[in-house]
Amino acid sequence: MKETFKNDVNEGLSKTSKTLPSKYFYDAIGDKIFIKIMHMPEYYLTRAEHEIFKTKTAAIINALNISKDSKFDIIELGAGDGTKTKLLLEDLVSKEYQFKYLPIDISKDALNHLKCSLSKEISSLEVETKQGDYFHVLDDLKSHKNKKIILFLGSNIGNMSDDEAKQFLEKLGNSIHKDDVILLGADLIKSEDIVLPAYSDDAGVTKSFNLNLLTRINSELEANFNINKFEHLATYTEDEGIARSFLVSKEKQEVEIKSLQKSFLFEANEKIHTEDSRKYNNQILENLLENTSLQISNKLTDSNNYFADYILTKK
Repeated sequence: MKETFKNDVNEGLSKTSKTLPSKYFYDAIGDKIFIKIMHMPEYYLTRAEHEIFKTKTAAIINALNISKDSKFDIIELGAGDGTKTKLLLEDLVSKEYQFKYLPIDISKDALNHLKCSLSKEISSLEVETKQGDYFHVLDDLKSHKNKKIILFLGSNIGNMSDDEAKQFLEKLGNSIHKDDVILLGADLIKSEDIVLPAYSDDAGVTKSFNLNLLTRINSELEANFNINKFEHLATYTEDEGIARSFLVSKEKQEVEIKSLQKSFLFEANEKIHTEDSRKYNNQILENLLENTSLQISNKLTDSNNYFADYILTKK
């Protein structure tokens, strides 16, 4: 894992337009900061999807096309703290469905916390955790003999470029069978006054989340980033439909990363692109699915129409 982190940092900071992958936000500290973000008043995404899971559980279960007579697996890609998923899991357990829950996450800490909380809150639930990048676990999905329900929530797909999302959805479609179902969370396109504050909150929690990535590089790769010499910038336009996050160098500076045996020069106001958060509508998602084996079978939204959970099945 550390070697991959090192290579990705080297590749990203060596580009003309510097980048750092957003998946590395999630170390032990980053996990805790993100939980804070999810509770910020500006961050509508979690509340909107939570509302769907709380008020439309019956509709979700109906759309999953599951039976109490046969066992199935619920596989969650990027499970995080599982807050929303627990609503579904609790309902399925109470209705005596026979299933196993397999949360997958890049963060070992998040998985440990999730497994611990589930053992207390839903003690009869069978849980099997797996640490890893969900791109890499798709190959393992075909080997599952039981019917698969794949959860990809929180609009995590929005952190991918459209090309990456197309490749991911194509691979995901090739990894499932005819009766399997995918539940895909997608943040819907909205006006700037709603979206932008979610990525640039007044309390500066999202700023801390981004800056922690530099702290992590300092700690794990022996770098000397001065966190005070960088600031956070978020941008969004409704026309483009993509919220972008950057770290911006406040001055001309040089940063050494000892584990890479390299130094990197930053000009004043030079940006490091840390994350994209694409917003969706039906047409955008249908375009992404065009050359895949997947189709939209159903769509559930919150009361404000901010967020959608799409049901995807094989064509």
